[in-house]
Amino acid sequence: MSPPVAPPGWSRWLVPPAALSVHLSIGQAYAWSVFKPPLESALNLDGTESALPFQFAIVMLGLSAAFGGTLVERNGPRWAMTVALVCFSSGLLLSALGAETKQFWLIVVGYGVVGGIGLGIGYISPVSTLIKWFPDRPGMATGIAIMGFGGGALIASPWSAQMLESFGTDHSGIAQTFLVLGLSYAVFMTLGVLLVRVPRTERPVESAPSAFEGVQVSANSAVRTPQFWCLWLVLCMNVTAGIGILEKAAPMITDFFANSSAAVSASAAAGFVALLSAANMAGRIGWSSTSDLIGRKNIYRVYLGVGALMYALIALFGDSSKPLFILCALVILSFYGGGFATIPAYLKDLFGAYQVGAIHGRLLTAWSTAGVLGPLIVNWIADHQKDAGKSGSSLYTLSFIIMIGLLVVGFVANELVKPVDARHHVPAPKEEAVDVERQQPESA
Repeated sequence: MSPPVAPPGWSRWLVPPAALSVHLSIGQAYAWSVFKPPLESALNLDGTESALPFQFAIVMLGLSAAFGGTLVERNGPRWAMTVALVCFSSGLLLSALGAETKQFWLIVVGYGVVGGIGLGIGYISPVSTLIKWFPDRPGMATGIAIMGFGGGALIASPWSAQMLESFGTDHSGIAQTFLVLGLSYAVFMTLGVLLVRVPRTERPVESAPSAFEGVQVSANSAVRTPQFWCLWLVLCMNVTAGIGILEKAAPMITDFFANSSAAVSASAAAGFVALLSAANMAGRIGWSSTSDLIGRKNIYRVYLGVGALMYALIALFGDSSKPLFILCALVILSFYGGGFATIPAYLKDLFGAYQVGAIHGRLLTAWSTAGVLGPLIVNWIADHQKDAGKSGSSLYTLSFIIMIGLLVVGFVANELVKPVDARHHVPAPKEEAVDVERQQPESA
């Protein structure tokens, strides 16, 4: 499947909606918690077992993005979005079959493995295309798309909950919900497949620089540079700090104020989680767009340096002021989302647009690592502090000190990022996707 070339006069502003259709769909993964209680009841599972499909999905996201990144670059965005559509929707349909037949292993394979491959390929599918269309504003362009992944749960969570209420929370009702999700997302993602185009030339905007000007580094060379591993550390530390709060948000705010006169109810804790999701989504477009103005290294100085300050304020004063706790947590989660959205543009600045999608895929293994590291730190320490007889904010003080240390490590790694040595450069490429002389324009 050759990349679809934009016809003359094609608006580049049609490409972000194509990317959004994919990211809003695969962002359903963040709504997995809606299915945990019904699955535990219907299939007699414990909490650890019911988390397996989501955990497998996140691991497969990182692995498929890392190993599939080069294929995405070679075959183009339409191929990648089609693969994501087939895998993600098939995973939901297999999950429906597993729920209907009460075969939990089929849900793990469907949602976790097959669907997880769709997550990884879908996540990186529009990145290099957006950067080529928006060489003047790469942070904003990738922020729009990746915002969709953060916001997908805001649609999927209430929608799934409503369907479970209508169909029932037994195994048959869960199966019907998975079925509707699988078919609906297939239709929605098809819009992105049909709409996406690559630019006809290397300079889609006359006043903007070509995406292929300057340094160009292949994916295989990039992973051998210290810059890549510095950015790996930067992303891993930033995500670990954010996911440490996100994964345990509701019980955390409840514990912090359990011993005060301003105790937090279950509904208020749920509202806090919703606020964090909104901050996560807003940070993806807001901070990544800001990076186009102040530079990528400077914006990560904000994410990591101010993030460490926010954690320090929560550790020192968070249990004495609910507004302070909420404000600091919202800022940290906005940095969490912003870090995801800004990293593709940072990679483009360092390594060029030549194989930025493949490089981005390899870097996402930092997300898989952080997805294990963040919750492990917070939960393991809280459990041990509780066993030691502590309560309230004391359950989290040590975790927050560790998070501050990790953010400092990320800050130092960001400071060590320098321009890539010339020995890693390749000649400015003339990719077929943007070399209209070597292609027949596709009728569309």
